[in-house]
Amino acid sequence: MVLYLDALWLLNFLADSLLLWMTAIFLKRTFKWPRLILGGLIGSLSILAMVTPFAETAGQPWAKLILSLMMVYTVFGYKRFRYFFSNLLAFYFATFLSGGMLLGAHYFISFDMQLDSAFFLAGLNGFGDPVSWLFVMFGLPIAYYFAKSRVDDFQSVKIQYDQMVDVFIHINDCKIKVKGLIDSGNQLQDPISKSPVMLVSIKEIRDSIPEGVVMSAEHPDQFLFENQHLSEDWLARMRFIPAKSVGNAHQLLAAFKPDEIKISTGSNWVTVPKGLVCFTNLPLSSDDQFSCIVHPKMALVLSFEEVS
Repeated sequence: MVLYLDALWLLNFLADSLLLWMTAIFLKRTFKWPRLILGGLIGSLSILAMVTPFAETAGQPWAKLILSLMMVYTVFGYKRFRYFFSNLLAFYFATFLSGGMLLGAHYFISFDMQLDSAFFLAGLNGFGDPVSWLFVMFGLPIAYYFAKSRVDDFQSVKIQYDQMVDVFIHINDCKIKVKGLIDSGNQLQDPISKSPVMLVSIKEIRDSIPEGVVMSAEHPDQFLFENQHLSEDWLARMRFIPAKSVGNAHQLLAAFKPDEIKISTGSNWVTVPKGLVCFTNLPLSSDDQFSCIVHPKMALVLSFEEVS
């Protein structure tokens, strides 16, 4: 039997890359395309091992598991065990789901059994399983469609709490784009103007904001008495917001009035009529899924956009 190793390797590489992409879609993970391609290349090593003395070892379940761990780690990294384990489970879920659907669709269609067997034998003689090629050819555009298509038909007009949104903030010369979470527990607002307040972690944007703002986030109590490190443009925008927290019944937070706040669910950007931004040094997400807590009143503009 003639073995077309290049065709089998290409098939395996494309399939593994597609499965990693579907994993990112299922969990809404951010990733970099070079890392995803590298993960697909690592997965395709199992095909290259077929022509080496390690062919029998590469076929063992534990070897496949190690390869899967390497693929998931390469694409998504390791932040904590729960984060990594959920990525691994989603990867296997995408694998079994895709394979099951394609096999089910194949055998659902009625073929002549002799012709069907000959078709599969011809495919296996060197070029790989035809079902796998169908997965690569049709799975890619289908995954792209479901990833990019809008889900407005399944959404209600009411505010959806615990919803992830993209947030764009413009203050003076600073333009920041972060991932936010609409949280009903955030009830911070300016007692005078009644403007809602969003919390933004400085962990990922430290280099994009002035040093004085960083100090206000790291040492809020000290900053109230020593705010000379802030420029006049930022001082003019500063507001003090009373807040309560565990272990500290009353405290004042420094918030800033931005030039513009926009939020998006992936389709269109919507401008928030009014709001304040409070920077904090605390991590807002244990697995870095988001770095901003959006006030639920700010999400009202999304509901109005859907109605219109």
